[in-house]
Amino acid sequence: MTDLQGWRRRFEPQLRRVFHVYWRFARGMTLGVRGVVLDADNRVFLVKHSYVHGWYLPGGGVEVGETFLESLRRELVEEGRIELTGEPVLHGVFLNQHVSRRDHVAVYVVRHFRQDRLPEPNHEIVATGFFDASALPDETTPGTRLRIAEVLEGKPPIATWR
Repeated sequence: MTDLQGWRRRFEPQLRRVFHVYWRFARGMTLGVRGVVLDADNRVFLVKHSYVHGWYLPGGGVEVGETFLESLRRELVEEGRIELTGEPVLHGVFLNQHVSRRDHVAVYVVRHFRQDRLPEPNHEIVATGFFDASALPDETTPGTRLRIAEVLEGKPPIATWR
């Protein structure tokens, strides 16, 4: 391993956290996208990041010039090796005040996809998996739990991420 690789492996998680906090306060309005990816048994796909605590729905920021669906497609491939094979359904758009008073997240329900295998852990995503809604990991975030309950239990959507 080169010195640069060693430095990167050692300090990248800390740098990601610093930039995450910086962007939280410095950016204008931000748009994100997340997917409630459900397999044939209605188990939901979750990811665990290296730079924030907890389990989340896969997704991320919408880049300049990118549509919500383009961003969703990109993020699902990057975080879960998930390729859409059908059209996702928009569940809702939510204000995510935990990130910023200017952050909005579009959530899609994904039932038609292909995944050749679970991804290997990497510098951004340290763990992934499909989980039954009644047996989510303890560290699943409240907002993630809320979106899953809305989709699977038919609970009315709440406008904020919580």
